[in-house]
Amino acid sequence: MASLSSTDYVYFENSSSNPYLIRRIEELNKTANGNVEAKVVCLFRRRDISANLNTLADSNARDFEDESKQPSMSEQQKHQLKHRELFLSRQFESLPATHIRGKCNVTLLNETDVLTGYLEREDCFFYSLVFDPVQKTLLADQGEIRVGSKFQAEIPDKMGEGESDIRAQEKLETKVWDPNNQLKDAQIDQFLVVARAVGTFARALDCSSSIRQPSLHMSAAAASRDITLFHAMDTLQKNGYDLAKAMSTLVPQGGPVLCRDEMEEWSASEAMLFEEALEKYGKDFNDIRQDFLPWKSLASVVQFYYMWKTTDRYIQQKRLKAAEADSKLKQVYIPTYTKPNPNQIMAPGNKPGINGAAGYQKGLSCESCHTPQSQQWYAWGPPNMQCRLCASCWIYWKKYGGLKTPTQLEGAARAGSDVAPRGHMTRQEVQGMSPFTSSAGRAKLLAKNRQTFILQTTKLTRIARRVCKDILQSRRAARRPYASINANAVKAECMIRLPKAAKSGIKYHTVPRPSLIDIVKELAVQAPLKLKAPRGAPTPINRNQGIQPRSASALLGKRPYDNVIGGNSFSTNGRPFTSGMRAANQSVIKRQKVSQGDAPNPVVFVATKETRAMRKHLTQGEMRRAARKPHLPVRAKLPLPPRPLPVPILPSSTSEPIVLED
Repeated sequence: MASLSSTDYVYFENSSSNPYLIRRIEELNKTANGNVEAKVVCLFRRRDISANLNTLADSNARDFEDESKQPSMSEQQKHQLKHRELFLSRQFESLPATHIRGKCNVTLLNETDVLTGYLEREDCFFYSLVFDPVQKTLLADQGEIRVGSKFQAEIPDKMGEGESDIRAQEKLETKVWDPNNQLKDAQIDQFLVVARAVGTFARALDCSSSIRQPSLHMSAAAASRDITLFHAMDTLQKNGYDLAKAMSTLVPQGGPVLCRDEMEEWSASEAMLFEEALEKYGKDFNDIRQDFLPWKSLASVVQFYYMWKTTDRYIQQKRLKAAEADSKLKQVYIPTYTKPNPNQIMAPGNKPGINGAAGYQKGLSCESCHTPQSQQWYAWGPPNMQCRLCASCWIYWKKYGGLKTPTQLEGAARAGSDVAPRGHMTRQEVQGMSPFTSSAGRAKLLAKNRQTFILQTTKLTRIARRVCKDILQSRRAARRPYASINANAVKAECMIRLPKAAKSGIKYHTVPRPSLIDIVKELAVQAPLKLKAPRGAPTPINRNQGIQPRSASALLGKRPYDNVIGGNSFSTNGRPFTSGMRAANQSVIKRQKVSQGDAPNPVVFVATKETRAMRKHLTQGEMRRAARKPHLPVRAKLPLPPRPLPVPILPSSTSEPIVLED
């Protein structure tokens, strides 16, 4: 039986096969039906966050090890240390107390801590970063304990006897009060009383202050705060402790000087927002300012907090919280959970410690420690893999969320993360990493979602392409990418020929190639787009296309081709749509949808009648050569068009009209 109270870190079980959840108890409440619920703060493991955030956590861990000079650890210790790291959050939830499975210890990672010490202690965890489940971010904890070498003060050497201090005192400190002044204590007290009276009179003259402090008592109380006393003492210091000059400074010709602190500057609604934010975030003034009071400065929020603690409002809230705490449960007792786990592999007829169970293959060992003997086995991982853990590794899995040694199946436990780890980058990431890609090019690639592999060649591979041209045959290999290349033989031959090639030098044959812009311009000149007037209404390609409204194309997100040209209806082969209805025996032609990954670049070549006629007179070899070298002009011998036969004009026998009678 375990005794639990608030601020305890405990294990919660939400699934029989998943690891325990680690939570910090904030409150223990008793429901109407008699059950006990715990309001808890969520802590997350590494397996609960994405791969990108895990990379960020690894970088933070390396920086911590370098700064704190941690002793060297083995790979297994580094693997197990990741299971002891948690990420704090500000997410609250309520869970039934019956799901608690024990207590654990969670501490803030300090620079003086030795990481291997966490592995030596059971149920011990640490955290250094704060995870935001909504924004999916990791931030450093603001409550860091500043202990370590980088937080120590640098004490200068002690000055010798008779040695003068050569440091500039003005740069070290600012003198605001001289206790060895010519005034007596009674005179100073009288001047402070005059300063309070001037402050009360100034608040009576100020319209905004008279609204906030309508009575004389409230104005006098506001004038008696520290801001008035500090102003009076600064006035004495600046005037050389001359009471006559100080009096004239307090009441200049324009009227009395009004000094107001943060309690007077803040409105009642701003004070309510501050109390609400303090209830939610505690003394995290950065979050209070960012989420509730962004128009206030951080110094203003901090000053208001310490002045607010001196008010009656703070005392009343403190009493209410104390009364609520007395009415809540302070301590509960949770019995030990003894029910069997559903993941136990029951093997009737087998003695304890013998390998083998019903439905599982014999000869299987533990996936973590690889032991073949155990008193009890537990099913772990996907059911079709038939993996299992021994009793000790199963307890380690439930408590720490991982296995003692890294395995291939451990990646399956992270299937619930937001971003799965990828073995290669997408086309957008590769193009975005290139320094030669413009911002317009990156914008076009946002629609490309096909993933691409990067094949990066070494210097030896690039040299082998030049030295061993006769063996490698790069053009033939490019045409047959499915055929394998004996890379070892090519490298061996390259190492033999390389000394000779270094003496003679490699001859490069440069081929002048025009740029892509010139090719596009040349093709546009050779095959211009000829627009023809439409003869009639376009024939619907699909049955439902004829009844769709014209605004439906705008809903699809892409403009049709006729809108791009300027209203004329043309198909992709350059022919206008023909009018008329579809024949009865004609099949319905469905429009082929092109995915975003397969979408071509925005360069459209429209074939004309002359281009299609030229294709018919090209052989297959000429077509291939034209496709491989699009920058060269295509020379084709076109046959002469057939001459029209002359139609003989027969003279009429008579010029009179012929009349046919019925």
